[in-house]
Amino acid sequence: MNSFGFTTSASEVLAGFDLTGQRALITGANSGIGVETARALAAAGAEVVLAVRNVASGKEIAATIENAQVAELELADLASVRAFVAGWDGPLDILVNNAGIMATPELTRTPEGRELQFAVNFLGHFALTTGLHAALARSGGARIVSLSSNAHLMSPPVFDDLDWVYRPYSPIGAYGDSKTATVLLAVEATRRWSSDGIVANAVNPGAIATRLQQHTGGLRTPVERRKTIEQGAATSVLAATLTTGGRYYEDCAEAPVLTGPPVMFGGGVAPFALDPGNAERLWELATALVA
Repeated sequence: MNSFGFTTSASEVLAGFDLTGQRALITGANSGIGVETARALAAAGAEVVLAVRNVASGKEIAATIENAQVAELELADLASVRAFVAGWDGPLDILVNNAGIMATPELTRTPEGRELQFAVNFLGHFALTTGLHAALARSGGARIVSLSSNAHLMSPPVFDDLDWVYRPYSPIGAYGDSKTATVLLAVEATRRWSSDGIVANAVNPGAIATRLQQHTGGLRTPVERRKTIEQGAATSVLAATLTTGGRYYEDCAEAPVLTGPPVMFGGGVAPFALDPGNAERLWELATALVA
């Protein structure tokens, strides 16, 4: 049992860990907690690859991190994801699906017709994760970290309207849908791939003031519930060290499964986000969408 909690930093989580010889891939690692996640993993000895849309910005960050490389990845464009996967060589030990967007004010669709938040936060990461399955399996002990949010508590998956075709568009509702999907990704990846030595867990990093809130007018969480970037990356790097999967973590601990309605700015994980039937159904639908 560790003594980590709300105020623990990423470097404190990894104190004593030696990740030398391991390769880590972090999406969206040119801002926010993605940078700190990459920095902490590299400080523990890992070779890190920053998968970013803005390569120039990524190179500036990589120059400040030892043993870091940069690769271009646009999660909203499945052709970009496929090109990234095709260019990957060798095993992959840690995959941190960190990149995300939040509450885009207008309903926006990708070239494939997907709602943008669902496409970036979940579907692009699904295509990346499944595309890199062979590389993860070659690790012999790979860990996948799937970033979620307590916004997942807003809604169970709406399988018949993943792209907001029939519902009036809700910016924060679509964000919540996408973050439920990221939890289900971890559940099903673990079920399907644990025999390959691959485990996946979902994490809620907490409330951290970053560019993520650019469409919401800034962070609205009460001050006492906010974290620094170093604290926000702590649960991500903890999940990058775990050997069991299919779970949801927050504040560096496995979150309780809620038995009643969620509390505003509270914690916990919704039962529908860990439901094996939901996870399998979403996986099958996503497989068809990225085919």
